[in-house]
Amino acid sequence: MKKTVILFLLMCGGTAYAQTVLRPLPYAADALEPVMSRETLEYHHGKHVQTYVDNINRLVPGTLFAGRSMEYISKYADGAIFNNGAQIYNHQLFFDGFAPESIARQIPAGPLLAAIICDFGTFENFRKEFTASASNLFGSGWTWLSVDPSGKLHIASYPNAGNPLKEGNTPLVGFDIWEHSYYIDYRNKKADYLKNLWRIVDWKVVESRYENR
Repeated sequence: MKKTVILFLLMCGGTAYAQTVLRPLPYAADALEPVMSRETLEYHHGKHVQTYVDNINRLVPGTLFAGRSMEYISKYADGAIFNNGAQIYNHQLFFDGFAPESIARQIPAGPLLAAIICDFGTFENFRKEFTASASNLFGSGWTWLSVDPSGKLHIASYPNAGNPLKEGNTPLVGFDIWEHSYYIDYRNKKADYLKNLWRIVDWKVVESRYENR
């Protein structure tokens, strides 16, 4: 899905505000099929995330969060500003962290793989623990692999728009557990959705997040 990114400067209370825009997908809308269909991407990215973008542009002008990044909002905001800003941030990491199955590597490499083995024993153990955390999350939310300031990796699930930033950790991989992320393709089979997502994780991107934190 192609979207032209145009920055609008709005004046609010005498302060220039650069309007948040929906970040284009880094691949074609059908590039993740059959794991994630064009229809899912058109609704999930093109409609749901666009709604968060529209909401944040309505909510932040005239507040302390005007002009702040979605990462900053995720760390320090609460209420509606947090809910919408964190969802934008979460989805940027979510969609940017995938690649077509034909080019996606099945496991990470380098320092990230070494850290996973150190903290979880094996890569397969990591995947099992992550998937179990996502499967056991009741209702809507996110499951994240993150790294703390000491370099230790953590798996945790959060309700709604939650992510590890408020704990001071850097998010590396996030799986969206909101029903709109999988219902078109998988109906109520969340387990199949989680299993198939591993086929399209772009470990090059995740490695870069880990090494450049």
